[in-house]
Amino acid sequence: MPNIGLPEIAIVLVIVLVIFGPRRLPELGKSLGSGMRNFKDSVTGKDSDPEPEPAKIEAAKVDVAADAPAERQSTPAGDASP
Repeated sequence: MPNIGLPEIAIVLVIVLVIFGPRRLPELGKSLGSGMRNFKDSVTGKDSDPEPEPAKIEAAKVDVAADAPAERQSTPAGDASP
């Protein structure tokens, strides 16, 4: 099996720099890092979005109910408004 040393890594980095350019290189590194993190989390079984606690769910329901209007305006039965 061939050994990968410093000259090989430098050649690969120069090729990547020529292909993607210096402006897109940070974006490429960020997306590569987040992809590796997601893969690692999926392999280990970690969930980045934990299940919400039941108390928080109930509090959210109460907040939504408080924002809703108390009574809707009704129109007379004979008046057909669009």
